[in-house]
Amino acid sequence: MSRSRLAARLPGLVALGAMLAAVAVAVPYGGPGATSTAQAAPATFAHPGVLVSRPQLDFVRSRVNAGAQPWRAAFDQMMASGFASLSRTPKPRAIVECGSYSNPNNGCTDERQDALAAYTMALAWYITRDSRYAQKAIEIMDAWSAVIQDHTNSNAPLQTAWAGSTWPRAAEIIRYTYGGWSSTGINRFATMLRTVYLPEIINGNLTSNGNWELSMMEAVLGIAVFLEDQAVYDRAVARFRDRLPAFIYLTSDGAYPRGPVGSHIDTRDEIVSYWHNQTTFVDGLAQETCRDFTHTGYGIAAISHIAETMRHQGQDIYPEIQDRLRHALGFHSRYELGDPVPSWLCRGAVNRGLGPITEVAFNALSFRRGVAMTRTGQLTAQQRPAGTNYLFVAWETLTHASNPY
Repeated sequence: MSRSRLAARLPGLVALGAMLAAVAVAVPYGGPGATSTAQAAPATFAHPGVLVSRPQLDFVRSRVNAGAQPWRAAFDQMMASGFASLSRTPKPRAIVECGSYSNPNNGCTDERQDALAAYTMALAWYITRDSRYAQKAIEIMDAWSAVIQDHTNSNAPLQTAWAGSTWPRAAEIIRYTYGGWSSTGINRFATMLRTVYLPEIINGNLTSNGNWELSMMEAVLGIAVFLEDQAVYDRAVARFRDRLPAFIYLTSDGAYPRGPVGSHIDTRDEIVSYWHNQTTFVDGLAQETCRDFTHTGYGIAAISHIAETMRHQGQDIYPEIQDRLRHALGFHSRYELGDPVPSWLCRGAVNRGLGPITEVAFNALSFRRGVAMTRTGQLTAQQRPAGTNYLFVAWETLTHASNPY
């Protein structure tokens, strides 16, 4: 944001932090039909602990160095991408302006891809122990933290969420596994996350399509871990629990889905419209299924990323969300694989393109928890090695395929 806007918002940010600290641990999740209460943030945060943990990274490194598949192929895919190029030059700008579908696109692609490059470099550093990759990740993060002030235009919240989901993954790996990032650089990066990113996303978005708020809460959670901010962490978890039943339907919810908690979307007609005019509801249907599978995939990816980060922080939310997540993955995988689309679903036609988003949840639910996920497993195997969607998903066969940690 501009310097004047930042100065104006700083007192509010301080007050927000105090409010969240008082509220988040005391107020139970109060969505319709809720059966659980919000968990408090960990007393001690685990690092690195945003999407990937040190044990996971050690497992990946051992598998890649042993030439084992699919990890070696996934690593080679990552290293062959432009995101791993040591000649990459970051392209920071003070104001990133993103309209609908990134039109206008003033720094939107540059920011997202520089964040993905920083994460790619961090993974490359950890696996190879070649310090050039760590230094390049630092160069990219330092370049942006020195310059960026704000995100503007209609897609600002989503742009902030996508980049804000990726930056902490890179920063966590570099800060806690490499000794060459200066305290000045770390502190400036933390200030960037708190003053440029958090204000844009911490309050969520109740009425946009659900992938927006889910991605926003993924970013808020990752930022909270990096900042070790318990109040912000609790805020993200509470809003995630509110949003999830409004994005993935289970028949146990009732005759039709829930609207986002706190929104005006609460009558059947409003919900049908919000669910892109779908009138038949079955287990695993998502709010954006009849829009397209691509945006649905963004939401599912954010859900799995949030659950994975929470697990690294000592809070395994997978048992709580398991049924929604497995049904959503199975439902969409079936049609992504080419099953005929029934007439009651999206008027008999779906827009496929789920993206490389199944690995994290498939590993968590099927490999670690032993949940049967036949169609999701077929799609996951077909897509390996899963690459990147160039937004906020990257290299998840490498990081999460058959990973026991």
